Amino acid sequence: MLLSVVIPVYKGAQSIGSLVSKLHETLQGISFEIVLVNDGSPDNSEEVCTALALRYPRVSFISLRRNFGEFNAVICGLNHTKGHFTVIIDDDFQNPPSEILKLLNKAQSDNLDVVYSYYEDKKHHYVRNVGSWLVNQMTTYLFGKPKDLYLSSFKLIKKEVVTEICKYTGPYPYIDALIFRVTKNVGRVLVEHHARTEGQSSYTVQKLIALFLSILFGYSLLPVRIILSTGLILLGTSFVFLLIQLLGFVDFSATFHAICILGSIQVIGLGIIGEYVAKDFLTQNNHPQFVIKSKHINHAE
Repeated sequence: MLLSVVIPVYKGAQSIGSLVSKLHETLQGISFEIVLVNDGSPDNSEEVCTALALRYPRVSFISLRRNFGEFNAVICGLNHTKGHFTVIIDDDFQNPPSEILKLLNKAQSDNLDVVYSYYEDKKHHYVRNVGSWLVNQMTTYLFGKPKDLYLSSFKLIKKEVVTEICKYTGPYPYIDALIFRVTKNVGRVLVEHHARTEGQSSYTVQKLIALFLSILFGYSLLPVRIILSTGLILLGTSFVFLLIQLLGFVDFSATFHAICILGSIQVIGLGIIGEYVAKDFLTQNNHPQFVIKSKHINHAE
C-alpha cells in the first residue's frame, strides 16, 4: 500500500524542510511519497523545495507560475499522486505528522472514503476560526455535511475519490465540495493541533470572504433561487393589492399595479435565465485551474 502526502507550500521556506524530515521519520515502515506544490510563494520556498526533491527520492516537487490559491495547489498535487490513500497537510507544522497514522488507521478500520481531522483546541488565528465556522455552517446547508463534521484542511482521501476530484477542471476548486459530490462515506478523528512556530498565517478576511463567495456562487444555485423566490413573492403581493382594490378597500392607481406586475415578471424571468446561465457557467468555464512552471517528479517504491 502506497500513502501519498500532498503539501501546498506558500511562504513555507522556514518550515517545510523540518516537516519533510519529520514525515520521513514518522512514516518509516510505510511505502509513501510526498508531493510538494509551491503556490507562487514570494519567499525562497521554490529553492528549498527543489533541494528537498533532490535530496529525498520519495519527494516530488511542482512549482506553479503564480499564486493560484491553496485549493488549486492541492488539486494540482492530487493530480500527481499514486497512493491508495492521500493525506493533505499544511506546510505550517500545526498538524504533527505523527497524527497522519490516526487518519490512516481510522480509514482502514471503518472502511471510510474520507477522514477529516478535528481539534479539541484549535490554534489558528481568530480570523481563520471565525471564517471556518461560517464556511462549515454554509456547507452543512448546501452539501448535506453532518453538523458535527469539521471541514479541516488536514484530511485523508481514498484513491477512488481522489480520481473523481481530479476530473473537475474548473478554475475555482473547493476540495470539500468536490468530496461531498462524490461520497458521503466520511468520518472524523481527533488529532492534536499545535500553535504556529514559524511565520504568520496567510489567511486574511479578504481571502475568507473570497472563499465564501466562491462556494456560494461556484457550487450552488442558491443566489439565483433567492432571486426567483423574491420575484414570485412580489408577483403574489401585486395580485393581493389588486384584489384589495377590486374589493374596494383601498384605491391604488392602475400604474402602480402595472409596475408591480411587470417588475415581478421581470425578476422571475431574470431568475429563470440565471438558472440556465449559472449551470452553464459551472460546467463551461475554461479559466486555467493552475499552470505548472517546473516540476521534479520522483517515483516512490
